[in-house]
Amino acid sequence: MTKPTLPQGTRDFGPEVVRKRNYILNTIKNVFELYGFQPLETPAMENLDTLMGKYGEEGDKLIFKILNNGLDNKEKEKQIKEDFEKVLQGKNVKGITERALKYDLTIPLARFVAMNHNTLTFPFKRYQIQPVWRADRPQKGRYREFYQCDADVVGSNSLLNELELANIYAEVFTRLGLKGFEIKINHRKLVTALAELCGGAEKMNDIAIAIDKLDKVGLEKVKEELSGKGLDSKRISIVESYLNISGGNEDKISALKKLFGDNETAHKGIEELEWLKDSLLTAHYLPLTIDPTLARGLNYYTGIIFEVKPPAAVKMGSIGGGGRYDDLTGLFGVPNIPGVGISFGVDRIYDVMEELNLFPANLQFSTQVLFFNLGEKESKKAFELMQQLRHNGIRCELYHEAVKFDKQFKYAENKNIPFVVIIGEKEMQSQTCNIKTLATGKQEIIPFSALLNYNFGEK
Repeated sequence: MTKPTLPQGTRDFGPEVVRKRNYILNTIKNVFELYGFQPLETPAMENLDTLMGKYGEEGDKLIFKILNNGLDNKEKEKQIKEDFEKVLQGKNVKGITERALKYDLTIPLARFVAMNHNTLTFPFKRYQIQPVWRADRPQKGRYREFYQCDADVVGSNSLLNELELANIYAEVFTRLGLKGFEIKINHRKLVTALAELCGGAEKMNDIAIAIDKLDKVGLEKVKEELSGKGLDSKRISIVESYLNISGGNEDKISALKKLFGDNETAHKGIEELEWLKDSLLTAHYLPLTIDPTLARGLNYYTGIIFEVKPPAAVKMGSIGGGGRYDDLTGLFGVPNIPGVGISFGVDRIYDVMEELNLFPANLQFSTQVLFFNLGEKESKKAFELMQQLRHNGIRCELYHEAVKFDKQFKYAENKNIPFVVIIGEKEMQSQTCNIKTLATGKQEIIPFSALLNYNFGEK
């Protein structure tokens, strides 16, 4: 007999959890549509060539590859074994694997736009809510299968898009009741300029990946990694000065200008950060922090980048992130289509809200009314009335068999059903029904004809 288990880093979601997750997902979806975004879905798997080389060396290691069909072909058994050994060595072999589970929603979006750019209306504003997979080490807030909720604007260079995306973050987290969240921003051109000060733009990815680990490993480990990538002590000192920039937003802007001097790449990045900061202050206050240590290690970012931190009371990583990528579709042979997007980490948001007890209590009210089953004739009438309520938008059900009251009451309590309707022989004769509110014990007897107008709470 096989013991039932789950793959590591995946989870089942029971009814209570699904309702809470749907509360988060629907809140995000409603805000996306409020801002004019349209839905999109892409396949769970992509061609391996679509994904590989798009996430940097660290990200590529986390892509789940899918074995091809027909690996038991006797005629090709020797070649298959040789190819499989190459796969175990980290090499890509088409005879063994040509597809992979998607790592995020951004590269599939770029592939979709590249394939459909002649028919899309630009700017193309899309949102996408789907699972993604990463071969990561499971831990709190980090899973191998998890949902992403993305909103992207493709085909526009305007910083108005960054302004709207920052406000989407604020709107969603305010609606969810997450007081104390923090929106952090930086600019990838500052990381590029830092690389230029440290030996050339080709060092940018090495520096970005190292900086991205600062919160996890600390400054000394970051310096060790940079040393291993060939940076000498003088250049590591420049990176250290950059990472030690602190104070308020204005203090950081001043320090960045001083560190980079007349570097044109940095000047452009600082200018855009200042514009976004000032625009958000003009619109209304948002918990916005310029953070030079924010790097986001993915290769494709080119402009302003975002990361959202949960309230300080919760020990959790970022609950959202994103940024600008001005030539992502160029990876697929369709250059010069700019884009910018953000992502919500639904699983982490769930964990934060659970820890802070932020979910509304009425989420667990699925069925509003349970009709008791008191016999064949009575249940037939109950079913007739129940269908009338359902047509009126009232969620209800009939207990599946005629058993003792205690068992039917227990069922209602276990499912958090707030009302029960009892129709027995006496009620059939008087054409009435007995309605009991379980939370208070209150009972009312009303005619069948008045049932449709009874207040069973929210529909």
